[in-house]
Parts: sequence; C-alpha cells; structure tokens
Amino acid sequence: MKFQEIKNNIYYCGLNDVDRVIFDELIPLEHGTSYNSYLVKGSEKVAIIDTMYPPMSDEYIKNLEENGVSKVDYIIANHGEQDHSGTLPKLLEKYPDSVVVTNPTCKGNIMEMLFIPENRIITVANDEELSLGDKTLKFIFAPNVHWPDTMFTLIKEDNLLCTCDFLGAHYTFEDVFAVPSEELTKSAKRYYAEIMMPFRVMCKKYTQMIKDMKVDMILPSHGPVHKNPDYILDLYTDWTSDKGKNLVLLPYVSMYGSTEDMIDYLSDELNKRGIDTIKHDIITDDLGDLAMALVDGTTIVLGTSMVVAGPHPASVNIAYIASVLKPKAKFASFVGSYGWGGKLFDILGEILAKLRLDVIEPVQVKGKPKKEDYSKLDNMVNTIVEKHKSLDLV
Repeated sequence: MKFQEIKNNIYYCGLNDVDRVIFDELIPLEHGTSYNSYLVKGSEKVAIIDTMYPPMSDEYIKNLEENGVSKVDYIIANHGEQDHSGTLPKLLEKYPDSVVVTNPTCKGNIMEMLFIPENRIITVANDEELSLGDKTLKFIFAPNVHWPDTMFTLIKEDNLLCTCDFLGAHYTFEDVFAVPSEELTKSAKRYYAEIMMPFRVMCKKYTQMIKDMKVDMILPSHGPVHKNPDYILDLYTDWTSDKGKNLVLLPYVSMYGSTEDMIDYLSDELNKRGIDTIKHDIITDDLGDLAMALVDGTTIVLGTSMVVAGPHPASVNIAYIASVLKPKAKFASFVGSYGWGGKLFDILGEILAKLRLDVIEPVQVKGKPKKEDYSKLDNMVNTIVEKHKSLDLV
C-alpha cells in the first residue's frame, strides 16, 4: 500500500482495521478503527511517530519496506498502550540503529509491557525539541489524556500536531483527510464518551491549548487527519464544557414490564414539560449510545428490576460504567419494581456516590405501579423540572 503524503515529506503509514468489532474487549466498533502512524523524513534524520497494533505488525512492516523505508533514526512513542506502541520490538529489530524517543513515564510502561531495552530509549522533557535537519519535533506532555504517559508531538516547521489518542475517532477511511459528516461526528463523540470523558477536565484544558496554538492540522492516532482543526476542536469544546443539556437519561432493565412502565411515564411527562429524554434498554441497546448520551445529560434516572434481594446485575453494571466515565450530570434518581422484598437502590447509590450527584427521592414499587406510585413519579418530574431551571443549560 502506497503511503499517502500529508504535507512536505510527512506521510501517513498507518492501517485500517475494518473487521475489528470490539475495542479493549469492551467498546463496540461501528466502523472498525484505524491505527495511525506517521513517517517524517527530515533532511538529516527520519522519524516514525507512533507505531502499530501487534496483530497488524507484519503488514505494517511490509508496507514500510515496500515504500522504501530503509532507515529509521527515531521512533516516537507518544503513549505506551499497545495499539500504538505494540510494534516497537519488531521495529527496533528491523532498524537496529533506531532509538525510541518518549517521556519518562512512557519509558517505564514500554519497558514493563514490551521489554524494550533501556539502552534503546531516549527520554525527553516537556517542550524539548529534536532536530531531523530541516524539520524539528517538539514534545508536549499531556498527562491524563487519557493515560499518565501521554504526550503530543508538534512538527514545528509544518505546524502539524500529532495528538495520539486525543481528538481521535474509531473510524476507517480511504483518504486520510477528514470529511466532516454526521457519521464522523457520531464516531468522534462515541470515542470521546468511551475513552476521553473520564478525563474531561484535562481534555478541556488541552482543547483550549491546541486552539491557542493555531496548528494547521491535527494528526490523531485513530481516525482521519483534520485539515480543518476547528471541526474537531469545536466539538470537544462542547463535549468538555461544564454545561449539560436540558436532557434526562433513562437507562433501565425491566423483567416484567413494571419498571419500563415507570420509565415510559417519566419520559412522557418530562417531554410535556419541555425536557428531552433518552430511554435506553440496558439489555438490548448499544452501550456506546448510552455513553454518548452521558456526554450531554444533566439528570440520570436509573430503572431496575429486583433479582433475589438486590438490583438487577445489568443495572449495577451501568451504574459502575457511569461512575467510571464521570459524566457532567448533576442529578440522579432511581425507579424500580420488586416482587417479594429486598434492597433495590442501596448498591446503585453507593456506586454512583463518587460522582457526587444530587439524588432526587427514588420511587420503588411492588409489582405494577399504582395511582399513588404515579403521584410519586409526578413529584420526581416536578423536582427535575425545578432542578433544571436552576441551571444554565445549553
């Protein structure tokens, strides 16, 4: 496969993985993904920025050979996770005079995870530069976007910023340059929700930093290259904002329909009061869709049936995922139905406690909801409406 030139002796040398359907054994992939790697040919030295997912190493190295890459001086590791660093051992063997350039934190990771010899690694400091002759690489540390070892690489003379996982998308392509579309926006949002949202505060910081840098292109490690950086930066400005939308999320699991009846009632009544809702059947719907909704939602009402004497395990899983993703939501509550008894909401509340949400009085019913239960649901609706009115929502 012939490399695509991005600009002035800078080439895309990554690969699409169109057949991959799940990432990290957790995240469903609608469009597969790409593993982006960039070849930078300076007048004196040659560098590769990020490498390849291990199962595709042989194809990657074959492409380097077929595109005439006979010498590599530096291999830049912006991040130690193996979808980017996994081919380092084979590359170091292929190019015996090459060295890995990375930050001290990433150095420790690749030595532990990939057994990279310490004498084949050079560490750099934040804002340190490396000359390739007529091109200069500048390294910008960006810890906790999304690992502590993350850094960006700026190709100074061409004003291109390699952002590793930041500003990426699980998306495949024929032409490396992004064409803004509803599909790409959805993929980028899904990627942000599932990977970057737990680090929203840091993402917000680095989104503004990159805006201020006014780079000409953004070269992420997954998804297409952005010749118009404002497209992805404006999306991240919205997603990382502290302001939620006038939106209530209603994830639920319902064994015999009672909990679903309550969720449907809440959705209808909130819609009548001008609040948008998203219902999510935990069992049948795509987890990625819920993650995307969590980017925007201001209130989460989790619905559950009871299994034995506690909440349905699927609802526990959703509570845990929400606690890990750390959405910007401000309020939470629970609704649910039980048969013979037990504690329906205690475990869910304990899991969500780390989000420090303002918890609205839950509604628990035995069997089908009755007139008095619907009155309690009306109270919940009224409380949510007032809570939302108190905020500056988008």
